[in-house]
Amino acid sequence: MSITIIAEAGVNHNGSMELAKQMVDQAKAAGADYIKFQTFRPEKLVSKYAEKAEYQKKTTGSEENQLQMLKKLALSQDDFRELKAYCEQAGIGFISTPFDLDSIDFLESLDMDFWKIPSGEITNLPYLIRIAKTGRPIVMSTGMCQMEEVEDALKWLKESGAGDITLLHCNTQYPTPMEDVNLNAMHSLRRQFHLPAGYSDHTEGIEVPIAAAALGAVVIEKHFTLDKTMEGPDQAASLSPEELTAMVRAIRNIENALGSGEKGVTPSEMANRAVARKSIVAAGNIRKGDIFRESNLAIKRPGDGISPMRWFDVLGKAAKRDYSEDELIAEEELR
Repeated sequence: MSITIIAEAGVNHNGSMELAKQMVDQAKAAGADYIKFQTFRPEKLVSKYAEKAEYQKKTTGSEENQLQMLKKLALSQDDFRELKAYCEQAGIGFISTPFDLDSIDFLESLDMDFWKIPSGEITNLPYLIRIAKTGRPIVMSTGMCQMEEVEDALKWLKESGAGDITLLHCNTQYPTPMEDVNLNAMHSLRRQFHLPAGYSDHTEGIEVPIAAAALGAVVIEKHFTLDKTMEGPDQAASLSPEELTAMVRAIRNIENALGSGEKGVTPSEMANRAVARKSIVAAGNIRKGDIFRESNLAIKRPGDGISPMRWFDVLGKAAKRDYSEDELIAEEELR
């Protein structure tokens, strides 16, 4: 199964449709399967008393609160309808994460391929039930979660009619310190819940999502931006378009390299067998009727003669013809 790569635009468009469309073009050019936005009504998402996260204060200052910041980043429903159509024209999948119940109802009308539940909503029971009742497939991030919280969310999703579920291991710190990544938690999620597992990345650079691909992630999500120096809470911890392209290319290479898991000779190495392996050859001149012994036989390249694995089949037999030094012992000697 092919790895699904989600290029997370998030709110890196800064509320601009022009920038959002440019991000669609860049995600398509990079080779991502989907571009993902965030749909929310600021006043439904946060209260007027909600402070910014520490990383948001570092990137956008502490003068305004979360609500004031989000109001500048929100797109309208008409904007998202236009973006969905633009994505279809560009040939890339459109996904947006809802952050409130009204946004779930709106996005359901856009007929997305699946829901993306963010880490912050995994303990929002009315939200989980509303999404599950649509019956669509779900990709759910599990950042900040204990296993018991993931289990509880899954119980409600399944009981409420959710479609197929994929879990994403995630750390929600922007950027995530390497010592906190814990990629092996993907295996823990897969083993405990018997569900496909992937990875939503917030580290700097591209090496960790590439490693996730090698560890069997079925979905990889990564933030990107048009310009890391632009204003906005997530710009600095996002990939540039060039980095996104490099990440997608590397993941596709890893995907190809993982293969089927069946051990065998590949077409590319078939020609090497004769060159790198060895055969049984004459160690010196051998006359017809001489007995093949360890003293008059040797094992040397190339490997297109009798395999050394048949060593004991050759020893003790009488030569049926003359051999000169290094000449391959003929297959006819074993008949």
